[in-house]
Amino acid sequence: MFDLNLPPWLICSLLYVALVIAFGIFWPYIFQCQLIYSSWYPPGSRTKIAKPSDFGINYTEEVLTTKDGIKLRCYVITLDDIIEAKQAATILYFHAGTGNMGDRLPLVKVFNQKLGANVVMLSYRGYGFSEGKADEKGLRLDSQTLLDFVKEHDILQHTNLVAFGHALGGAVAIDLVSRNNSDFAGLILENTFLSIPKVISNIAPWLSYLTLLWHQKWPSETSIQNIINLPVLFISGAKDELVPIAHMKKLYQLCGSRQDRCWVEFATGSHNDTCLVPGYFDAIDDFVKGKILISQHWVHGGFMLDLLQVERLDSSSSSLQDTSDLYHRLLQHGPVEEQQLALEQLYDDETLYLTD
Repeated sequence: MFDLNLPPWLICSLLYVALVIAFGIFWPYIFQCQLIYSSWYPPGSRTKIAKPSDFGINYTEEVLTTKDGIKLRCYVITLDDIIEAKQAATILYFHAGTGNMGDRLPLVKVFNQKLGANVVMLSYRGYGFSEGKADEKGLRLDSQTLLDFVKEHDILQHTNLVAFGHALGGAVAIDLVSRNNSDFAGLILENTFLSIPKVISNIAPWLSYLTLLWHQKWPSETSIQNIINLPVLFISGAKDELVPIAHMKKLYQLCGSRQDRCWVEFATGSHNDTCLVPGYFDAIDDFVKGKILISQHWVHGGFMLDLLQVERLDSSSSSLQDTSDLYHRLLQHGPVEEQQLALEQLYDDETLYLTD
């Protein structure tokens, strides 16, 4: 019908241009999982995975099976003393999109041996020695599998659970906690993003026109609004070159938790080295011990105000402080703030004891 009588070389050229344009438009859709879940980088990340014992950490390695039949590797690191382990917090550590869980062991050693926490590390599907290929749906199943395992663990089921996520791991942690609020005592987020399309638009603005092709979403800006009744710590490196600090600030504003939201900003921290900035571990330690472990004396296992004891230093006997007024103010202020009020009212010659 349309006989243009084009020469063969021109037809080939037009076809070539059309293919290049089509590839330029659709390559984000085809290859986005390889870009987001960079388990192949740095080279050797699928074949060389450090073990906790390489860093002097006692651990067990578990193989977990997800609901869709994928076998995952995970490191379980508990305090050596069982009683201390049950009284400590347990950090479910979700790492960023590159490398493997072994790369984060220097951090985990500090969490375990310096801050006194149990730590569980997950190797997502398609990472390290875990089976399968990574995608958003799969990682959601992986994180839920880890939580279900921890809730059945002989020791860890008795502890306060804290989800910790860095970058992509932050999106995984937000999603998991938003679906399992009642199972967690806290959440820690470091340099994570509002959503995949929005962070991609920041990294490569020209791709913002193709955001409809991104089937990997991780809509943390929506999920975080479903996180309520637990404290959340936001750790942000002001010089993050991949995730603008505005993402973290917006997540902080959107967080639906009615309890404490804590913001810690490190002026010199970038995307991957915020953990090296002085004060990083202090911020985490203060959050865990000040917002989670202290509050467990008030709410863990039921109402425990009747166990608040004041021992007078000038007397060998102990007496129970009247709890009726504390009870009414606790209902008004909440456990952490009420504990601070109680401390402020003690006389100089009295020492506060919270007993299990």
